[in-house]
Amino acid sequence: MQYLHFGVPTTQEKNWSGYLADLGVHVTDPGADIFGIEWLKFDADSPMHESIKTKPHAAFAVDDLDAALADKKVILPPYSPTPGFRIAFIDYNGAIIELAETKQ
Repeated sequence: MQYLHFGVPTTQEKNWSGYLADLGVHVTDPGADIFGIEWLKFDADSPMHESIKTKPHAAFAVDDLDAALADKKVILPPYSPTPGFRIAFIDYNGAIIELAETKQ
């Protein structure tokens, strides 16, 4: 695994780089942040798991998302926000972890 970014939920306005309508979340580009922070602002009716909406998360790149999810407590099943990119969230002993697979 390789560390990607640190995600932080917020209610403040930021310089949003994207909006995932089906998940009801605005996101910033962690690559544009000096500390690699991805800010997330959730719509009131976002279907995301409450832990994802309220707790920070660490994100890691994995070679095989399905294999990485084996025997894990999945709180957001694999989702593809853009072609060739799949993510999922797990609860790891109370810590929220995002796992991401890129196929390019």
